[in-house]
Amino acid sequence: MSILAKYNKAMESKDEAALRDIIHDDYTFTMHKSGTVLKKDDVVKWAMSGDINRDKVRVIYENDEIGVEHAFVTFNDGNKEAVMAVFKFKDGKVFALETGATPMNK
Repeated sequence: MSILAKYNKAMESKDEAALRDIIHDDYTFTMHKSGTVLKKDDVVKWAMSGDINRDKVRVIYENDEIGVEHAFVTFNDGNKEAVMAVFKFKDGKVFALETGATPMNK
């Protein structure tokens, strides 16, 4: 199973142990829309909260070093975004994630 397949399965099933296993300990998540940078524990906690509801997740490209994906994300506050994500891999895990988001109509 590819790195993104493992990551997406853990996200969808809200499997904290699997998510922690696929995310590198030195992970950073940069959200370019807000400029926020999160670490592994921040992202796992957020993912487990149920606030991130992804739909039409589509892996555009993946190899051993990088993955690119697009999804539509709805948050509990009602905001919706089209999110382009670029994943960097290290040691077979997600090492870094950078996203760009376009607000969608509610």
